[in-house]
Amino acid sequence: DQFYIGITYNIPTNVPSGVNARGLSGGIHFGYLRDMPLNERRNIALAVGLGMTLDQYGQNLFIGETEDEETIFTILTNEINFDQNRFSTAAVEVPLEFRWRSSTATTYQFWRIYAGVRAGYTYWYRSYFQQPGNAVSQTDIPEFNQFRMRATLSFGYGSINFFASYSLQPFFDNAVTTDGQNIGL
Repeated sequence: DQFYIGITYNIPTNVPSGVNARGLSGGIHFGYLRDMPLNERRNIALAVGLGMTLDQYGQNLFIGETEDEETIFTILTNEINFDQNRFSTAAVEVPLEFRWRSSTATTYQFWRIYAGVRAGYTYWYRSYFQQPGNAVSQTDIPEFNQFRMRATLSFGYGSINFFASYSLQPFFDNAVTTDGQNIGL
């Protein structure tokens, strides 16, 4: 069994041309996994658990809405002066991992490789834009896909691990920028 906590640096991919990272794009994830050994040596196992993830993406893609409450996705150019533009999410997730480790009953320093998937539901999200004299907070984005599925890989030795995650579906369904580019993120 294992409690986990991690700090991540988020790198958005599949973004429209002209969208760039700006400021902090990071996250924190934590939770609990129940380890179920599959062999007598107990170095191969399946693990299932429950966790949370909080992510933030700083970038130059403005998300707002028209007076008719239709979502607007606009790429902010250098001519637009703004202080902050972030997309933030909070999700509950269920990790499932296949685990291999070089441990024995008496060693606590060992190699490990864990590969799996994390299914999740984003229960809170917000796009926040701020410029001098103006702030826009958008929490109702119909194009946002609240269900998440990510492939994960964790490897390390002892108490130091490296973690990578890749979203298997885009954040937004049928979303297009004001200049006609598809948004996946």
